[in-house]
Amino acid sequence: MNTEVVMATNHRQSGSTILWIATSLNLVLLLSRHLLPYLIGITLLIVTQTVFTLLHGSRRYGWRAILAFYAVTLVVSNILENLSILTGFPFGNYHYTQDPKLFLVPLWIGPFYVATGYLAWTIATLLVGEVRRGSGWLTTIGTSVIASFAMVVWDLSMDPTRATIQKLWIWENSGGFFGVPLVNFLGWSLTTFLFLQLFALYLRYYGAQPTPMPEPATASHVQSLLLYAATAATFIIAFLTGERTTVTDALGQTWRTGDIYETSVLTTIYGMVFITILAALSLARRSAAAPANRTDAVAGL
Repeated sequence: MNTEVVMATNHRQSGSTILWIATSLNLVLLLSRHLLPYLIGITLLIVTQTVFTLLHGSRRYGWRAILAFYAVTLVVSNILENLSILTGFPFGNYHYTQDPKLFLVPLWIGPFYVATGYLAWTIATLLVGEVRRGSGWLTTIGTSVIASFAMVVWDLSMDPTRATIQKLWIWENSGGFFGVPLVNFLGWSLTTFLFLQLFALYLRYYGAQPTPMPEPATASHVQSLLLYAATAATFIIAFLTGERTTVTDALGQTWRTGDIYETSVLTTIYGMVFITILAALSLARRSAAAPANRTDAVAGL
C-alpha cells in the first residue's frame, strides 16, 4: 500500500472519529441541557451542533454544498422571521424576549434552524432518497417536502413549551394550540420547505454525480438518526421533569403546564418518534440490501 493511500485512509478514519465525538457531545448536551444554566446550555449546544453540521455535511456533500445550506438557511429564516415580526406574515404576530438580536431575531435562532433542518434533511434522504446532480423532480421536491414535515413536527412539540411556558417569545394574539396560533405552523411549513428546496435545487444542479448503485447504509446515517431521536427525547424529558403549574398567555388565557407537556410528548411520540422509526427501518433495509448489491456488482465484472 503506497503512502498516499495510507494517508487518505488515516484521514478518513480521523474524520470519522471526530464526527463520532461531535455526535456524542451533542447527545450528551441534548439529554442533559435542562440541568445546565440556560445560557451555558444553549451556547454549548449551538457550538456542538454547528460543528457537527459542518463536519457531517462536508463529508456527505462537500464544503461548498454544506456552506451553501448554512447560508441559505440563515438568510431565509432570518428574513421571514423579521418579516413576520413586522407584518404578521408568515408565522403570525409575535416578538422575542431575549437579546442579542440580528435585527429583531435572537442570534441563536438561526443556528437552530440550520442544525435541526440539516437533521430533518438527512432523515428525509433515508425516506425518499439522496438528491444528486441530475436527480429527478420527484426526489428533488419530495425530499424537501418530507424534510419540512420532519422539521415542523419539531416545532409542533416545542413551541407551546418555549413560548407559553418559558416565554422565550410571545404570541401577541395568542392561539388555540396552548397559546400558539395555527398560522405559525403553516409559516414553518413555508419557511422550512423554502430553504430545504433551495438546497435540493443546489444539489440537483451542482451536487455530486449519482453513484451507479444505491447508497449503502453508513455511519453518517446512524449519526443523524441518533441526533434526531435525541432531539425528540428532550420533549419526553421535559414531560417527566417539567413543573406542574399554570401559565397565562398574552391575552390572559390560563393554561395548565401539565397539559402542555402532555400534548408535547404526544406529538413527539406520534410525530418525531414515528418519523425516527420509519427512517430506522429504511436504514435497516438499506443495510440488509448492501451485501446483495455488492454481490451483483462483483458478478457483473
